[in-house]
Amino acid sequence: MLTFRDATVADAPALYEAERATAGITGHLVSEPDELSLASFVDRINELSDGRGKYLVAEKSGILVGHASLCPMLLRNTAHVVKLDICVHPGHTSQGHGRAILSALVEWARGRPGPLKIELLVRSVNEHAIALYRSAGFAEEGRLRKRVRLADGSFCDDLCMALFVDHRS
Repeated sequence: MLTFRDATVADAPALYEAERATAGITGHLVSEPDELSLASFVDRINELSDGRGKYLVAEKSGILVGHASLCPMLLRNTAHVVKLDICVHPGHTSQGHGRAILSALVEWARGRPGPLKIELLVRSVNEHAIALYRSAGFAEEGRLRKRVRLADGSFCDDLCMALFVDHRS
């Protein structure tokens, strides 16, 4: 059974290493492993600790199996939009963890008055993730053509997807 909790600064090294490993094996991240920094994970955890956004980790039997964040946009006129980033850790994919993490974050957003829209970017070649997002109610809002150069020199598009948050009382 998965459990969820807020990310802490103590989690940053494990989250950093998981994303580096994921970037190295899936090819679905824009970042290359050497472009990620531990400091950026610490910074995001600290930035989201004020409650305007959320940084969630998923654990199974005490082992971190994934993490995700909802980061609000900075300007007042777009602060109702949160950007989703999600990572299921290597060795823990295709077990429903991504769906569970996504559901937990959507429920968190529904319970807050601020977030009205969740946005994300996903590579057009990541069919598994696209299917997950569509099944969760996300819709494609646009396509950024040839946005990402792949390791073999070819390009792929990024899809812009969004979900409007249904606030339940």
